[in-house]
Amino acid sequence: MPQEFSHTTVLLEEAVSALVADPDGFYVDGTFGRGGHSERILSRLSNTGRLMAIDKDPAAIRHAETCFADEPRFQICHGSFSELQHFVEAAGMSEQVAGILLDLGVSSPQLDDPDRGFSFLNDGPLDMRMDTSRGESAADWINRAGEGEIADVLFTYGEERFSRRMAKAIVNARQESPITRTARLASIISEANPRWEKGKHPATRAFQGIRIHINRELEDIEQVLEQSLNVLAVGGRLVVISFHSLEDRLVKRFIRKHVKGDEHLPPGIPVTQEMLQQRLKAEGKAVKASAAEVQANPRARSAVMRVAVKTA
Repeated sequence: MPQEFSHTTVLLEEAVSALVADPDGFYVDGTFGRGGHSERILSRLSNTGRLMAIDKDPAAIRHAETCFADEPRFQICHGSFSELQHFVEAAGMSEQVAGILLDLGVSSPQLDDPDRGFSFLNDGPLDMRMDTSRGESAADWINRAGEGEIADVLFTYGEERFSRRMAKAIVNARQESPITRTARLASIISEANPRWEKGKHPATRAFQGIRIHINRELEDIEQVLEQSLNVLAVGGRLVVISFHSLEDRLVKRFIRKHVKGDEHLPPGIPVTQEMLQQRLKAEGKAVKASAAEVQANPRARSAVMRVAVKTA
């Protein structure tokens, strides 16, 4: 039996309290993980409330099928949250969703299991796929991509300023033998990094960039945000927890865009609220984890939660 790795859910109370306004409603947990948010959402629902959960990771699906097998209000869907609209329409609940929760990024069980290939601290096969049943692994990509493509991924998604040096080192190293292990890739990147940041592993940004690219994380976020407007009921709530600036920037811009409404109306004509097509209202300010939560779970330090309500 595969080893189970623990996961501490970040902003648990804050997220579920912001999400569940109607205990009889139909909700979506777009990032099931190990079910921390789902379990708390279900505890807030009535007997007629329902919860659909989605996850890419086959290990998360197995966990859901085992731990929530006797819960009639719950269903789990294997796939990306970028397929949100498809799953909701298949359930016959389009424009009837009371709330959507997205807890973005990689989960602790994925990070902590060396066999998943996300970690630069523990050696394992260089995989990094959240969905191990499909798609190109990090090893497949790192051994075929051109130097320019690798540099662009490290710079764009990892915000790594030494991306070109690292890409060159990767291409040179793979000519000797294919790069198939996380420890070897971390060593190559570390040696190519001339300025190590205090308290941060020199391969941190590069591994982040590769992971985001392999899993299409930012593209999936853009798609699920747009689809959320198609499936939420008026008054439905969107709750998103981000863990780095690239994710949070997308969420913040999306909410701001739909709070302001249509900015392309011709100048000089009277504009009504209806013409602006303002579809969201921001709910309060961004929420961060408390000092006590960060002390108990250091991974909560970078978490930012934003909440919006569909208005039209």
